[in-house]
Amino acid sequence: MLLEAIYHRPRLNWSYAYDETTIHLRLRAKKGDLTEVFAWAGDKYAWDATKELIPMTLFTSDSMFDYWECESVPLHRRLKYGFLLQKDNERIWMTESEFQTNRPENPNKLFEFPFINRIDVFTPPAWVKDTVFYQIFPERFANGDPSLDPKNVLPWGGTPAPDNFFGGDLQGVIDHLDHLSELGITGIYFTPVFSATTNHKYDTEDYMSIDPHFGDTQTLKKLVDACHERGIRVLLDAVFNHSGRTFAPFVDVLEKGEASRYKDWFHIHRFPLEVIDGIPPYDAFAFEPMMPKLNTENPEVKEYLLKVAEYWIKETGIDGWRLDVANEVDHEFWRDFRKVVKKANPDAYILGEIWHESAPWLEGDKFDAVMNYPFTDAVLDFFVHGSLDAEGFANSIGRQLSRYPLQASEVAFNLLDSHDTPRLLTLAGGDKKKMKLAALFQFTYMGTPCIYYGDEIGMDGGGDPDCRKCMEWDPEKQDRALFDFYRRLIDIRASHPALRTGTITFLEAASHGTKLAYERRLGDDIVIVMVNTDETAQTLRIDASESRWENVLTGDPLRADRGKLTVKLPAYGYTIIKAVI
Repeated sequence: MLLEAIYHRPRLNWSYAYDETTIHLRLRAKKGDLTEVFAWAGDKYAWDATKELIPMTLFTSDSMFDYWECESVPLHRRLKYGFLLQKDNERIWMTESEFQTNRPENPNKLFEFPFINRIDVFTPPAWVKDTVFYQIFPERFANGDPSLDPKNVLPWGGTPAPDNFFGGDLQGVIDHLDHLSELGITGIYFTPVFSATTNHKYDTEDYMSIDPHFGDTQTLKKLVDACHERGIRVLLDAVFNHSGRTFAPFVDVLEKGEASRYKDWFHIHRFPLEVIDGIPPYDAFAFEPMMPKLNTENPEVKEYLLKVAEYWIKETGIDGWRLDVANEVDHEFWRDFRKVVKKANPDAYILGEIWHESAPWLEGDKFDAVMNYPFTDAVLDFFVHGSLDAEGFANSIGRQLSRYPLQASEVAFNLLDSHDTPRLLTLAGGDKKKMKLAALFQFTYMGTPCIYYGDEIGMDGGGDPDCRKCMEWDPEKQDRALFDFYRRLIDIRASHPALRTGTITFLEAASHGTKLAYERRLGDDIVIVMVNTDETAQTLRIDASESRWENVLTGDPLRADRGKLTVKLPAYGYTIIKAVI
């Protein structure tokens, strides 16, 4: 066996408390190298009486490695452990310091999980696993109160530009909650709603007031209450990395320069604040002069922003925060942010905007989840762009699962497009068959799926600002068949716990392949999804653990023949089947 590839650390995603009684252990090995793995575990104070070999299962793989996993429920919430590695008849024991051919004589040199302290257990809100989110860009969703319109408002449905307005507001969302309830939505993520000068509101002017073009605090309360009556959670956008140029403390710095008491609220390199060659003399979001970066290490800034986070939870009853440009804010700020938010609402969902691997933010002391853009990229590359084969896709998903503790993956925010990207239908070149395949995986995978407003009725759009078109409310211009497709996906997801929190096993994912089959399993709830991403009909023949099956989409019965299920799929076709036990 290739010992150089074997890896374990007694922390992070390798050894962690899944809940107050359960410890998960993971081990990495070269792909296909080991045939069996066991955790050798017991209580350090009662080793001889408690030691046992716990079989580990191959829970995921990527292009280079296998990842083995087991769980232990130690009687006294602590664990000493090593590993027994087997490759056919070869046996190696792994301790904290070395590999050896003989069983270690005592546990002193083994790994240790000292104790499950309840306060240290990473516990994201359970409701997120069962939620389907819907992202709303308020200025473009619906105009419910024309009296709030900006002076330069344009007729609804015009061409979006970086600086134009169409009058969308919070009352417009309230007026169309029936649409979301009919679809099956149980969570809304709003891009910023606080006072700002732009249509996107990421240049905050006043964190303590709702933008007057959207409504006021009472309107937000009314919206949150109306959502909660329908079982819909509400997530607001917190832009704490930077403010807007019209934010009062920054205005004071612009007016008074070095004499301003707020100069240390920002990262200013020199005075006067003159932009030279497009680069401002202060840190900003990218190099955007109208979005100066806040100094979250400054005690006054920190206190102010934490009060903002607490205020809107207590004042309006929102269910959590999405955090803009979250990875550019210092970790200590987010640790304190979590304490404040969870004290105000222990069940609040804290979601960070990070576009890449995010393990440092998912250790239980900062975020509950991140916007899962690596998931987005993999899904689009396989189902939409065709630049990834089935094996590459399965490896990509496996790699992502290996990076985080299970509870983080269960509440990951899985999106396929947003206000920051071209729309899914446009990415698919207008091909709704490809769009449906991507959505199918999104809704049959763990984590919370999010639909960008309008995708469900066939809206298209390129990159910003084209992806921020006005919502189409004319029924004659809506794709109601696509709406029904999304509604059915949401219903199927709600009906099968395995699709939300079950294990995932790829049954068909070949190199250069365009066929994909995977099983989601949770107890007796066993669901298999099969997909054909090719322009030609294909037949899938996969191993089946049960003999009797049912097509979830049609209700037709299926039977396995000699342990095999055979299903023919049309071009860009799919099916979902469940075991009948």
